[in-house]
Amino acid sequence: MMRNGKIEIEASGATGSGRALAGIIAGADIVKNEITAHAMAAQKVVPGVQTILEIGGQDSKIIILRNGVVYDFAMNTVCAAGTGSFLDRQAARLGVPIEEFGELALKSATPVRSAGRCAVFAETDMIHKQQSGHRMEDIVCGLCEALVRNYLNNLAKGKEIREPVVFQGGVAANRGIAAAFEKALGMKIIIPENHDVMGAYGAALLARQARLSAKSFKSRFTGFDVVNRAFATKTTECDGCANCCEVVHLFSDGSVVARWGDRCGKWSSMTKNGNFLKEAASYTL
Repeated sequence: MMRNGKIEIEASGATGSGRALAGIIAGADIVKNEITAHAMAAQKVVPGVQTILEIGGQDSKIIILRNGVVYDFAMNTVCAAGTGSFLDRQAARLGVPIEEFGELALKSATPVRSAGRCAVFAETDMIHKQQSGHRMEDIVCGLCEALVRNYLNNLAKGKEIREPVVFQGGVAANRGIAAAFEKALGMKIIIPENHDVMGAYGAALLARQARLSAKSFKSRFTGFDVVNRAFATKTTECDGCANCCEVVHLFSDGSVVARWGDRCGKWSSMTKNGNFLKEAASYTL
């Protein structure tokens, strides 16, 4: 909110694959997983949404909602063939600006079928299609359809996709991918205006909800000047039990400010209580 001409942060949230680290550095009041954050944002923008398709730069996910509750979900964090980074790489190799990739795909009347289950095989197949003389728009459209086919066969397999269907993530800006989804599903795809930051929007909504539901609330937000502070991490393996947890220690200005990664809370609880071990000061960064 604005107060005396200045932005005042009343609550903050963190989400995403780096939410633990980002949440500690920023002083987030809530730290939520991507599934919860995306579901929260989608329901705010499209009330009654039942299916969320999300493709980002590094991973992709599908979220099934029923009666406003997350009923099922699946994530792909391993294979690059179903992510935005794969499209970026192929666009660069083809010499097509990624901003024009989707529009070019829409010009195709006879898309070629490309291998889409593996990023390596897909790239090899595209090279073969180029050498065979196929038009660029047909190759690009075939690539979009291959990515969607891979997504539906892996993430959506066995799941009932119902409308309304919302497409989120940075790849939602690619009209070729959106058109391929509509063609494969036979359904209209809704793309929110702020599709590329829906996870952050959901985290903000959850932080606001936490603030409004608390009787007394004081945000832990550390301030925008945190970008000028130096942070570093170090990992150690705990030998306290058979789990052998990999514990991450976060340092700032020579002091341990957070720890996480342990299953039992032995290390992370020290940070919360401010009771840092003496040997922490001897760690070499």
